[in-house]
Amino acid sequence: MTHTTSAVGTPDLSAIRVGVDAILDKFLARKEKAAPGPEMAPLFTTLRHLLNSGKQLRAQLCVVGWHAGGGHKSASTATTAAAALELFQTFALIHDDVMDASDTRRGRASAHRALSAAYTAGGGRRSRSDSHGLNAAVLLGDLALVWSDELLHEGIEPSTLSRALPLLAAMRSELVYGQYLDLLSTDRLSGDVETALQVVRYKTAKYTVERPLHIGAALAGAGPDILEACSAFALPLGEAFQLRDDLLGVFGDPAETGKPVGDDLREGKATVLLALAIQQASGEQLRVLRMLVGRPDLADEDILRVRSVLEATGARERVEEMISAQRSAAVAALERAPLHAAAAGALREIARIATERRA
Repeated sequence: MTHTTSAVGTPDLSAIRVGVDAILDKFLARKEKAAPGPEMAPLFTTLRHLLNSGKQLRAQLCVVGWHAGGGHKSASTATTAAAALELFQTFALIHDDVMDASDTRRGRASAHRALSAAYTAGGGRRSRSDSHGLNAAVLLGDLALVWSDELLHEGIEPSTLSRALPLLAAMRSELVYGQYLDLLSTDRLSGDVETALQVVRYKTAKYTVERPLHIGAALAGAGPDILEACSAFALPLGEAFQLRDDLLGVFGDPAETGKPVGDDLREGKATVLLALAIQQASGEQLRVLRMLVGRPDLADEDILRVRSVLEATGARERVEEMISAQRSAAVAALERAPLHAAAAGALREIARIATERRA
């Protein structure tokens, strides 16, 4: 059962963001001051926008993991690790948008589009702006990755950091595996729900929820029992988080999600939502899916036709049921976990936010 005693320093989700932002602002100010010159400004402007507009879910989980692992002193070590995770996530987003050719991210131009615009605004040729933006975005993603590692090693004592390094290495590998599995399954219509869930587990459940919790707990000196309890909570919640993302990608409001609706359909992403629809589709419904999903020029009326199939086959409703079931499994795992009440309470709130969100 969850411990009823409170941990020293109850996790405050809003305060975590303040602490992470302060570390990142100081770090980037130092980096910009040391940069070769003002021509580097678009890199820092783009990076700051991405960092300032994120949900910081991984950062919150890292700090809450510290408390779950028995961290009784200042959480500054975990906050530094959380800031490094935000830089790593920004690297992943930048490269993901390059791979997916996404024009927007978090309500504004994606990194490669923003850097392309900055290039032409600075006098660069329009004929080269697209290639410049893509190349510059790859470099910016690389910088964010390098700086993530630098921040970890600068801001955390080596003896403490060593406890989390194997988990960090695992997280990085798992993300790449998930991205590659996503690439392999894209534009291949299939009713294979288990394959779609495998992508979810690597790309989201482990990377977004499990490993940040593990890293925070390990920094606090947690043992295997705490790490196992974190996994029991994290993996079902991570699946629910991604399933919600899949629904928002098709049925969400672009004004809230910050991305055009239907991008997953245009790219032919092999989501659980789509796999469930294919399993139950009639011949005519399957024809519509095969004709429209994966078309880059998908129009609004085409998206409405696909939506209609996703609802008529019961796929949308089934995904909602899966989200509810996985959230319940995550919360139930907390009741069995040897965690302080304060940390368990923060994780319950994160579970609610992650699954009820509209963006």
